[in-house]
Amino acid sequence: MSRPIRLAINGYGRIGRCVLRALYESPLKDHFQIVAINEPADLATMAYLSQFDSTHGIFPGKVEQGADCLLVNGKTIQVSHARNPEEVDWTSLNLDILLECSGQYSAREDIQRFIAAGCPRVLVSQPGNSAQDVDFTVVFGINDVGISGRELIVSNASCTTNAIIPVLTALHEAYGIEHAFLTTLHSVMNDQPLIDGYHHADLRRTRSAMQSIVPVATGLAQGVERLMPELAGKIQAKAIRVPILNVSAIDLMVKLGQDVAVKELNALLIESTNRYPGLLAYSNNPHASVDFNHNPHSAIIDGSQTRTNGDGFANLFVWFDNEWGFANRMLDVAKVWSSRF
Repeated sequence: MSRPIRLAINGYGRIGRCVLRALYESPLKDHFQIVAINEPADLATMAYLSQFDSTHGIFPGKVEQGADCLLVNGKTIQVSHARNPEEVDWTSLNLDILLECSGQYSAREDIQRFIAAGCPRVLVSQPGNSAQDVDFTVVFGINDVGISGRELIVSNASCTTNAIIPVLTALHEAYGIEHAFLTTLHSVMNDQPLIDGYHHADLRRTRSAMQSIVPVATGLAQGVERLMPELAGKIQAKAIRVPILNVSAIDLMVKLGQDVAVKELNALLIESTNRYPGLLAYSNNPHASVDFNHNPHSAIIDGSQTRTNGDGFANLFVWFDNEWGFANRMLDVAKVWSSRF
């Protein structure tokens, strides 16, 4: 299309605000136009949290509150406060893609409510409940070539899936993966309370997010198998929330089809960063998680933590900004998708 691609955001929480901000900090800012946001919160708070962010700092521009709109660097973004897809006049917005960032819609029958209400296409910021709940699940840089442009519902997978799939792909193609165990160390999320409270059906998530390391359920193994069906039955995963605001990591224990020395394994990972530019990065420096705040890569491999132990066993450590990297991938997927319809 010669004109900017018209986007709307449904759900203006952590990911929704990061998507908007990532666009204004991205070379893609002239490729897209965000024309509308639907968010139940009040407009004054939306404007304030767009301008000031405890994790990513002050917005590098100007956000103002208008009459039923946000003014971002002088450009008008229409704002509505509906709690249901049917309550927004999506048709009048002449959208190309709705970015569904609320995290509340993962079943096909629920996502299709946006289609029925006038959105031509929906890019969902989480995996569907199953592969059948979306038309295509994308990990940008891995399988985005498979987007035809005829899809109505596309999933951007999860931040953890985007982080680990490029690494697993490189390992599997080079050595073969016999088994893998993924442990995600994830920063706190808004489904956890600051202090103990009646916050979630999972009793662990009733405990204070900032006082404890909290194990939680994860669908990462299923997400990997959806993208790499050749690994079905070979992947296990668990997740642990840690009391930091942002940046996460995956501790990957893998049994490869052959023994590999640390130096050889790191050389493969370094080469993979050339294969996946902008997605994978590599560092051998002594890092802490804060070093990767606001990092746009899907994953940063920490070569200093690579270990091998004979019989094909290897242990890798992968950092990722679970907000910023994922928000940038949503824009990448939207660009690819829009180039094909």
